[in-house]
Formats: sequence, structure tokens, C-alpha cells
Amino acid sequence: MSRFSNLGHRLYQGEVSFDFVGRRKLWYSISGVIVLVAAIGLAMGLHLGIEFKGGSVYTVQKPGLSVAQVQTAANDVTHGSSALVQSTDKGKIRVQISSEETQSPDSIRNGLSKALDIPVQEIDSQVIGPSWGHQISQKALLGLVIFMVLVTIYLAIAFEWRMAAAALVALIHDLLITIGVYALVGFEVTPGTVIGFLTILGYSLYDTVVVFDTVKENTKGLTKQSKLTYSEAANAGLNQTLVRSINTTVVALLPVAALLFIGGGLLGAGTLNDISLALFIGLAAGAYSSICVATPLLAQLKEEQPEMKALAKRVAQRRASEAKAKAEAEANGEAVPEGEEFADEDLPAGMVGQRAQGAGRSRNKGRPSTKR
Repeated sequence: MSRFSNLGHRLYQGEVSFDFVGRRKLWYSISGVIVLVAAIGLAMGLHLGIEFKGGSVYTVQKPGLSVAQVQTAANDVTHGSSALVQSTDKGKIRVQISSEETQSPDSIRNGLSKALDIPVQEIDSQVIGPSWGHQISQKALLGLVIFMVLVTIYLAIAFEWRMAAAALVALIHDLLITIGVYALVGFEVTPGTVIGFLTILGYSLYDTVVVFDTVKENTKGLTKQSKLTYSEAANAGLNQTLVRSINTTVVALLPVAALLFIGGGLLGAGTLNDISLALFIGLAAGAYSSICVATPLLAQLKEEQPEMKALAKRVAQRRASEAKAKAEAEANGEAVPEGEEFADEDLPAGMVGQRAQGAGRSRNKGRPSTKR
């Protein structure tokens, strides 16, 4: 753990750095493959719960009755295996049968009563129409659109439109992956799942904004120097918040994993499964996108600005000049300093104290170094 803390300190100081922005093509390729697989899953269709497509729900209770016994009885009654049987609280067992079933609810209720040896009046039944699920879907979609519009406007005002665009792409990326995984594994989409989908958007946005805030600080007055390009300054900000992002994600995933694997898996709580699985996938995707998608995309958009193109040109010219001076010093047998440090006043705002690992200073050009 102390090594991890030390790594965080060294990342913040710039002593070590992972080139996330420079390898953006790699991250784009990985994200593209994942999103493509998710899109294939979506094309196959989601397994919508009974709340969205309509059907009937029956609740039975009998001492010693197991889920497997009720599942067998439900399959016999419906002459198929489409019935979804789950245990609920207080020893009750819930049977969901979709509206595609041709038998009437009364017929199914009587069949369950006979198969399970339970009086028919003790079997609770409820018929759900598809219109209710349609209304819920429309409201959820409307809420999602309003959320994204407001988020985009806020980020455009608080930061700039390029950051808003990058954050929006990351949000859509996380949402597609989460829904795609649901479609691929065949998990049922319920109202609880929709709540989980909307919740992960907030987390993904929070993580992205933390990184962008550091990037914004690192790039203040960037065009007044010629040591770092925008991509390099953005990558430095990303590394400064890397350990924080990992810690935040792990802390968030631990209770969600407990809900998913203990609450949902061992205790068989269906609603916990619906929410926690969406949260688990979404939190992991959000952490990845804030590091490997949002910031590299932001840097790519910023590098298209004329002033950033000019800055990149000045940085390249300076480094070429320094490399030439270094080669001449080596040819003359003069001592060449390695890994010199940038003076704090040369660095952009927000990067005070950070040390670069690049070429030597220009003020040493043409004269021997006093360092040994």
C-alpha cells in the first residue's frame, strides 16, 4: 500500500508518467471494439422485464417450498420455460409470466394452485399492461436527454465546449457499454436497472470533471512557454489525478460488489441484482473512459486550435535545437547534462514543482555544464 501511495506522489510530482494521451489511438481502438461488441448485443435485443412488456405476476408462499419446485410447476403450467421465478422477502416466491403466454391469468393461477398444492385464494396475482412500461421507458429516455443537455451546457460554461463534448462522448461510451453488457449476458432489464443506468452517468461525469479541472489548471498560460504541448500538459494532469481516480473507483466498487455478489448472488435479491450489476459495469466503464477516452479526446480537439498548433511547432523547434546542441557537445567531448529539471517559473500554472524528464535547458547551449 505504501508503494502505491509513493507511486501517487511520484505521479503528482511528474517523476514517473504514463502516456495515456500519446497512446490515444490504442485506447480508441479498445473502446471501439468494446462498443462494437456492445452494439451487437443491443442489436440482439434487451431482455425486458415484465414491467416493460406486460404480463402477470403471481406470489406464492408455503413452508418448505423452494424456487426450483415453483420453477418446475410454472414450466409445467405454461408448457415452456419462459416463466421467471425469484424468491422475495419473508419466504415468498414470485412468478413472472410474460404477456406472450396464451393462457388466461385465472387458468395459470389455478394451474399453480394444483401443482403446488396451495389454495387458489392464497396465490396473489397481478396483471401488468405493457402501457405502464412504455410510459416508464419514455420518461427515463426524456430524463436522460434532459440530463445530457444540462450537463453539456454546464460544462461548456464552466470549462469550454471541447471539454463538454469530450465528457458527453465519455458518458455515451459508458452507457452503451453498460447496456450492451446487459444485452449480451441476457440479464433482465427492470425499473431498477434503469435507476442503475442513470446513476452511473453521475459518477462518470464526476470522475471526468475531476480530471478536467486538473487539466485546466495545468494548461493555464500554456502558450507563453515552449517546453510542453497541450497534450503533454493534459497527460501530466491526468497522471496527477490517476491514483485518486483509481482509489475513488475501488472504494465505489467495493460496496457495489458486495451488493452484487452477496446481496444479489447469495441472498437471491432480484432488485439488488438489477441495480448493482448496472452500477458495477458502469462504474468500471466510467473510470476507464475518464482516463482513456475523455482526456485524450479533449487533447485531440485542443491540438486542432491554431495557437496549440503553433505551440507544438515551437516545442518541436526548441527540442530539435537542444538535441543539436547536445550532439555538438558530445562531439566536442564536453559533459552533457542528463534529465535536467525545468525551473518552476518556466512551467505552466498548476504544474509548480513538477519536474520534466526531457532535454537540457537552452541556457546551457554552447557551454560546458558545471554538473557532474
